[in-house]
Amino acid sequence: MQESTESLYQRTRVFRVYVSDVIPGFLQTPGYATALLSSIAEFRGTPDDVTDAVEVRMRRNAVLTNGAHRFSFVLEESVLRHRLCTVETMAAQLGHLLGVMNLQNVAVGIVPFSARRTMWSMPTFTMFDDARVHADTLDAASTLVQPSQVDLYRRAFGRLSQESVRGAAARSLVASALASLG
Repeated sequence: MQESTESLYQRTRVFRVYVSDVIPGFLQTPGYATALLSSIAEFRGTPDDVTDAVEVRMRRNAVLTNGAHRFSFVLEESVLRHRLCTVETMAAQLGHLLGVMNLQNVAVGIVPFSARRTMWSMPTFTMFDDARVHADTLDAASTLVQPSQVDLYRRAFGRLSQESVRGAAARSLVASALASLG
């Protein structure tokens, strides 16, 4: 499944990613991805191809450092605190997130627990330019391409983005989550 999206990732110029549950795949370390994908495989009772899936995910994620692509992420603060892995792996993941936040083509917003909400948290989704949305469910990701559907997700992302904090305030939330591991 990881390999099936590689060409889409190369074609897309602007990615908008909202996550309410886990660190987004683009930002995952190998250790975090291994813990997450292992948990998913175990829950679903699927064959254990986690090592291969993590390798493909990491290769695919190289698009993040390609300046031809722009990324805007909005994470719920809870994402920083959900522990799907060991403390050491989570600490490495949060440290990696702080490093990625320095990339020129990456914007990370975090919706704090304390934010006044006009938009509720929702399942994770990824927008590919303004043409396609992958909306996650427990058993699959729905691909939406109808202009009205894509526009609805674009509007939701805009609202969620407005409710997020960025820059020093976002880094402070990540640092706080990192310190809480200790």
